[in-house]
Amino acid sequence: MASAEVASTAQAKYLLIADDLAAQIRAGTLAPGDAVPSEADLMARYAAASGTVRKAVAELRTAQLIETHHGRGSFVRSRPPVQRKSSDRFRRAHRKAGKAAYLAEAEQSGGKPGVNVLFIGPVDAPPEIAERLDVPAGTKVLARKRRYFRDGTPTEEATSYLPWDVVKDIPEMFAENPGGGGIYARLEEHGHTLAEFTETVRARLATKPETSALALSPGSPVFHLVRDAMTHDGRVVEVCDTVMAADQFVLDYRFPAGD
Repeated sequence: MASAEVASTAQAKYLLIADDLAAQIRAGTLAPGDAVPSEADLMARYAAASGTVRKAVAELRTAQLIETHHGRGSFVRSRPPVQRKSSDRFRRAHRKAGKAAYLAEAEQSGGKPGVNVLFIGPVDAPPEIAERLDVPAGTKVLARKRRYFRDGTPTEEATSYLPWDVVKDIPEMFAENPGGGGIYARLEEHGHTLAEFTETVRARLATKPETSALALSPGSPVFHLVRDAMTHDGRVVEVCDTVMAADQFVLDYRFPAGD
């Protein structure tokens, strides 16, 4: 039943409806996986117009409390966030133990990780990637595109771009499974010792293809992360372009306080 506050005031009514539904979700009255009442039900319950109800539901989507599936309706979200510890996931100790960064990250946060390899092969370097790799735009590079899962739920898509002269003699780089420790372990085995990683992160709304690939509701936010892997001699030997479902990740960074 609608609260007395919602029933008795018309001021910013869609926000009051959204607050009332959010309170029900947080209290467990609407549990994870439950269907949100239909538009007609909400109109009757709150004595509100269809436009007001739609705005209230949109507020819940923006707050990442519900997800909407075309033709099925809206449901209370049940996907917990993954803790992403940037300071830990690229440690050399993980690679030596045979764990790629994603596996190390998933192990720390719990859940069953999975990966689908979508593409491996030569491509022309896009301008932004070419600039980061310090090669002319259109230069042939190796692309490795993957989709990652946690407990069967897609969480991110990542494409690694690697200089052709670096990878052409490393056959594992062209395999779906590059072996224990992932591509960074293979690079280091072939003399490309990694010195540092730099990441650029921005938040934006998912594109339509990203919404489909990551099973997101329309209008959902994503993190767009681009990472450079640099060797001790200052060469960038990989650029990884990653789109992450924002509700699945907490970006947790640690920085030294000294100069």
